[in-house]
Amino acid sequence: MGKSMAYFKGENIPLEEAKISIMTHGFNYGTGCFEGIRGYWNKEHGELYILHLAEHFRRMAKNAKILFMNLPADIAGLCDISVQLARETEFNQDLYLRPTLYKADEVIGVRLHGLKDAFHIYCAPMGTYVDIDRPLHLGTSSWRRIADTAVPARAKIIGAYINSALCKTEAIMNGFDEGLFLNEDGHVCEGSAENLFMVRDGTLVTPSVADNILEGITRSSIMEIAERDLGIKCQARTIDRTEIYIADELFICGTGAQIAWVSHVDHRTIGTGQLGPITEKIREIYFKAVHGELPQYSHWLTSVYGTAAPGRAATLASTGKVVAS
Repeated sequence: MGKSMAYFKGENIPLEEAKISIMTHGFNYGTGCFEGIRGYWNKEHGELYILHLAEHFRRMAKNAKILFMNLPADIAGLCDISVQLARETEFNQDLYLRPTLYKADEVIGVRLHGLKDAFHIYCAPMGTYVDIDRPLHLGTSSWRRIADTAVPARAKIIGAYINSALCKTEAIMNGFDEGLFLNEDGHVCEGSAENLFMVRDGTLVTPSVADNILEGITRSSIMEIAERDLGIKCQARTIDRTEIYIADELFICGTGAQIAWVSHVDHRTIGTGQLGPITEKIREIYFKAVHGELPQYSHWLTSVYGTAAPGRAATLASTGKVVAS
């Protein structure tokens, strides 16, 4: 079954032994950033594939810059640490890696300067974040998405997720499966913790990165699939709330959420209320790709148990074996 592990203070230890003080600055003030990274187990290959490992750390490095923080290693080094940690868990199942960079001083006083940085990663089993096997009903939130001039939404900042929590809890308590954020201008933004796509007249449309969304890695992957495999034009632009109501198809996506299709928003049926053909095809390709079954997407993957060098994308030969790229 494997064991949950953490990279903490420079070494891999059992997860339950990784502890921080209740006075830690990042815990008290939300001064930190994190990433969520999935690993997918392929039983036939006998391999665990980590999805977009380097891309997540590249984004984390950008977020760290916003917060006056420094990562403890370069991208390749962080990938190597992650692969070794995942390997030591001995998981033969899907997993989740959570790297976190935070202000570690045990002091009172809100600021970013003059504080030391600390970094850890924990690794644990991961199932579904939202139900991807049934349609979802979204409800527009009364809470607005945080603005770049307040708390940068493009960065996965620890303290910023109270915004997401308010949205999610309101949605669930109102009988919806997930919340839908509007930005301060009243335009569609994203779910509580997911990017959003709609299909209109054969075009795949997603909110612009200027509309206070997280610059999603899964979002970019979906656009790659649409253009490479389906020949579908993608647009990133402002979307009005009522435009969602008349969309042909709608889905939300993210590392945690994966790809979940939406049948209703605010009690209005989206399209036919059934899984749309474009969403269905994108989902099919995506889940094959993340399990190492499509060689054209091998650059997304890092193998954990195979012969690919740690920290480097695995490529798949026609036999399905993993080889170093």
